[in-house]
Amino acid sequence: MMLSCFNRWRLTNYTRAVTSSSSLYSKAFSYSTTQDRDDDEIEEDGEEHHTYDPDEEGRDCSLRFAAPLRIAARGSDILTNPLFNKGTAFKGGERDRLRFRGLLPPRVANMTDQKGRVLATMRAEESDIKKNIILEDVHDRNETLYHRLLVDHIEEMAPLIYTPTVGQACKEFGTRFRRPRGMYFTMKDRGHMAAMVYNWPHRDVHVIVVTDGSRILGLGDLGANGMGIPIGKLSLYCAVGGIAPHRVLPVLIDVGTDNEELREDPFYLGIQQKREHGQPYFDVLDEFMSAVRYRWPNVLVQFEDFSSDKAQKLLNKYRQDHLCFNDDIQGTGATTLAGVLGGLRAKGAPVTSLGDERILIAGAGSAGIGVAQVLMQAMMEHGRTEEEARNAFYIVDQTGLLGTERIDDLSPEQAMFARDTGGGMSLLDVMKTYKPTMLLGMTAVGGLFKEDLIREMASHCERPIIFPLSNPTAKAECTAEQAFQWTDGRCIFASGSPFDTVTMTDGRTFYPTQCNNMFIFPGVGLGVTVAGAKRVTDKMLYKAAEALANFVTKEELAVGKVFPHITKIRDVSRNIAVAVIKEAMAQDEASKISSKDAENLEAFVA
Repeated sequence: MMLSCFNRWRLTNYTRAVTSSSSLYSKAFSYSTTQDRDDDEIEEDGEEHHTYDPDEEGRDCSLRFAAPLRIAARGSDILTNPLFNKGTAFKGGERDRLRFRGLLPPRVANMTDQKGRVLATMRAEESDIKKNIILEDVHDRNETLYHRLLVDHIEEMAPLIYTPTVGQACKEFGTRFRRPRGMYFTMKDRGHMAAMVYNWPHRDVHVIVVTDGSRILGLGDLGANGMGIPIGKLSLYCAVGGIAPHRVLPVLIDVGTDNEELREDPFYLGIQQKREHGQPYFDVLDEFMSAVRYRWPNVLVQFEDFSSDKAQKLLNKYRQDHLCFNDDIQGTGATTLAGVLGGLRAKGAPVTSLGDERILIAGAGSAGIGVAQVLMQAMMEHGRTEEEARNAFYIVDQTGLLGTERIDDLSPEQAMFARDTGGGMSLLDVMKTYKPTMLLGMTAVGGLFKEDLIREMASHCERPIIFPLSNPTAKAECTAEQAFQWTDGRCIFASGSPFDTVTMTDGRTFYPTQCNNMFIFPGVGLGVTVAGAKRVTDKMLYKAAEALANFVTKEELAVGKVFPHITKIRDVSRNIAVAVIKEAMAQDEASKISSKDAENLEAFVA
C-alpha cells in the first residue's frame, strides 16, 4: 500500500541522500520545510506549484510531485502505529487505498488543524508536567503531529520535553507509564543481547541514546525511570537535528538501583535490587555495545547520565573503536566552550585569549572534568602548551580545591588538574586568592554561588563570565537575577536551565541565554551519521563548538547573549553538521561523502 505526501513538508537534499523512500519520514520529516502560506502559489526552482482550494480536503498540501511511500501495514494497523498515523489528516483517496474508510471521523483535519487542537489543550494547563503528559500522549499516537509541534514551536516545547520538565517526568515515569518506547537490557539478558536487538522492528537505526539511570540530571540514581532522558534527547535529535524518528532508539541499561525509595516503590518498573557494580556491570555494557554494533555497524551511541565513576571509563574504552560520545562529558564541554568563546567576544577579547583566563570550576565529576578537558584542548588549539593550558584551571569538589596531596584518591582525569599548592581551599578562598575571571558550576547544588562569592569576583573582574550549568532549574548554582544584581549587571551569564529576562532597578534589561547541550548534540549526531564517520574525535567537537559560537550575531552579543535564540536551533544544527563533516573529511573519517557531495556540503546537508 502507499501513503501520499502531506502538509507541504518538502523533501530536501539531506533526506534524499540518507533516507529510504520506503519510509513515511523520508517525505514527512525533512530538514527544511515549506511553511504554511497565505498565497496560492509556491515558487521553487522556477516552477509553479498550485495548492488546493482552502475549502477542499487537500488545503495546505503541495501539488509538487513526491514519490509514494510503500508500507506493509493495512487498515487499523496504520492508525495504531504512531510512525505512520496522521490522525484525521488522511484524505479520501488514502482512506480507500489504505482500507480504513469509516474508521475515522469524516472531516479531514490536516496537521495545522490538529496542531491547533493540541496547543489549545496544552495551553489551558498551568502545570508543565501536565503539558509534558499531553505532548507524550501525542508522541505515542501520532509522531508526525508530535514533531510538527516541536519544529514549529521549539521555544515553547523544548522546556517541556527536555530540561527542566524532563526531570519531573523521570521521577514520575513508573506511575504514568502508558506505552513502551525503546529497549531495556538487564543482567538477565547476558548471552542474549545479540539476538535481542533483532526484536527492534526498524532495520536502519542511526542514533542510540543509552543511560543506566545512575545520575539523572541533578536528581541522582533514578534507575529505570531514567528512560525519560533518552526519549527526550532523541525527540530533539529528530526535531532539531533532522534524524528520522524511525532511525533513533532509546535504551535503558537496568542493573538495579541504589535508590532505596525506588526499590520499595510498588509502581517502580525497574529491577528492584541494589545496583550492580564492578566487572559484571562492565560486562553488561560490553555485550550491549557489541550487540548494537553487530546489527547496526554505523550506529552512533550517545552515553547519557552515567555516574561519574563509570562515565569516563566507558568513554575511554569505546571511543576509538565505536562511533560514540558522552554527552555529559564531551557535549557539555563543547557547549560550554561555545559559550565561553561567545563570552570572550562579548567583552571584546579575541577567542585566542582563552588561555589568558583563570577558570574556576565548581564540580569535579564527569561534567566538570569534561568541560575542563575541552577548554584545555581549545587553548592548545590556540597555541598554548599543555602545561600552560592546565594551569588556567582551578577545580573544586565537595572537599575543596583539587590538590596533589590527595592524588591517590583522584581519577586520572581529575589528577591532571590537581594543583601543587592550595589544595583543599574553599570556593571563596580560591576566588580571593587566585581571582578567577570565569566561574562555571556543575555541582547540582542549588544556590551554591552565594552573594559574597559573586561580589568578590565582580570586585576584581570587570566582565566576569558566570555559567551555573546544573539542571534542573532548582539545582542551578545561582539564578540569572542574582548574578546580574550581584555584579551590577556586568557579568556575562548563561545557564543550564532557562531563566526569564532580568530587569534591574535602574531600568536596564538583560537577556539570559541557555547553555544547553541541545545546541550541540543534534548537529554532531547529524554530521557524523551523514558523513559515515567511524569515530567522534575531539577536533570534531571543537569544530562543532566553533560553529555554534560563530552563529551568535554581534547584535546578540551586544545585549549579553552568548548563544543564539532557540528558534534558530535547526539552522545551528545544520551549520554544526557541516563543520563536523568537513573535519571528518580532513581526518579521512568521512566514508559516505563523495567528491560531488563535498563540492557543496551546505546544500547537501540542507
